[in-house]
Formats: sequence, C-alpha cells, structure tokens
Amino acid sequence: MLTEERKSEILNLVNEKKSVTVRELVEIFGVSEATVRRDITALGKEGRLVKVFGGAVALEDPATQTELSVIMRESINRDAKLAIAKYAASLIMPGDYVYIDSGTTTEYMIGFISEKRATYVTNAFAHARDLVRKGMKVLLIGGELKENTEAIVGADAILHIQKYHFSKGFFGTNGIDLKQGFTTPDVREALIKRVAIQNTKAGERYILADHDKFGETSAVTFSEFTGTVTLTDKYPGETYRKKMEIKVV
Repeated sequence: MLTEERKSEILNLVNEKKSVTVRELVEIFGVSEATVRRDITALGKEGRLVKVFGGAVALEDPATQTELSVIMRESINRDAKLAIAKYAASLIMPGDYVYIDSGTTTEYMIGFISEKRATYVTNAFAHARDLVRKGMKVLLIGGELKENTEAIVGADAILHIQKYHFSKGFFGTNGIDLKQGFTTPDVREALIKRVAIQNTKAGERYILADHDKFGETSAVTFSEFTGTVTLTDKYPGETYRKKMEIKVV
C-alpha cells in the first residue's frame, strides 16, 4: 500500500472510531511502529487529526477541546471538590512519602492537610508554596512550568519523579471512561501523572474526581483502573463499580 493510501485509511479509522492507538494501526496495516508514527505526525501537521501520546484522536472529538484554565476550573463543582479534598487529606499518616499532583481538587487538599510528620512531593508550584507556609517538608519537582495549569512538566520533571517511591499519591483527572481509563488533555501532564502513579504503592493511588468526570474522555490516557482508588462525591453506577474501586465521600 502506498503511503498516501495508508494515511487516508488511517484518517478514516480515526474519524470513525474517534481515537486509535499506534498498536492498533500496526496490526491493521502490517507495518512498523515507526512508519505509523510518521504517518500520524504527517496527518497532524496537515491539520487532519490530533496526534497524542500513543496514537491519534479525531479533530471533532470532545477530547481535543482546549483545556480550561485553573481559575475557570476552580469554580466548577467546588463543594464536591472540597468534600473529596478533605477526605483525601485525612488519609495521610505519619511517615508517609506523599505525591500530590497538580490540579484544582488536589489544591483544595492543601488547606486540609495537617500531618507534619510526612514528606510531600509535588509538581505544582502553588501546592509546594502553600504546604511550606504550613510548615510541611516539601520537595518541588523541577522542570518546565506550564502556564494554564501551573504544573511542572517535561523530561527533567519525569527524571526527578522516577527517583522516588511514594507510599501514597493523590491525582487529578479530566475524564474517567470504562474503555479509556483516566485521561487528561495534555500529553506532558499525562506523562508526569503516569510515572508518578507507577511509582506509588498499588492501592494507595487515589484519583480525586467529582461526579462530572465519569463518562468523559480527554485526549491522553495516563492510567488504567488497576491499583487505584477513585474518591468521588456521587456513586457513578454499578457498571463502574465492577471495573474499579470507588469511595464515595
């Protein structure tokens, strides 16, 4: 099959399925991963799809919509986020080595954290600043500061996080989908979340998500359900309960 024919078929699949992975395309077309990635990159540069980590998504898919700024997201479901954050903070015990992800719900956690005999690691500048002001021991991840979410991202941040092993981790998410798992719009943040989750003890990986996150999908999956506990404000239904561990607070 000629390159342009294959690219056309890839685009048709993306538009039909809304998202595809590199692995799926390798199996379908019988070509190498490098070839598939080149085709996706070319289509992305042509503005015909959106290239994401591990695959591609359709232009019209809601997952490609622009990410809300921190200030805008803080006003959404505030009471639910506060309740989730308060419960999450109560889980921190003396001696814990805690990772706190960037995000609005994790930011609300800071006001409820009282355990000073724990160590806190975060990729959010504001989280680190507020924890230090409370007299906590804090390690701030180094790297590139992302403007609209105030998260530290990039290769340096990933290398930094890989050094640690967390007894507990608290993470935000933009979407929870039975097929796609936990998702976020930005590949840079997804990579940070993925590494931090992998370096957190299974069963102590807490995803903080208000009820609106269920059934939503953003562009990039950063974790499957295995080993995670989702803290939320409303029970999402039996289908989700069968697939993941959920704690309603």
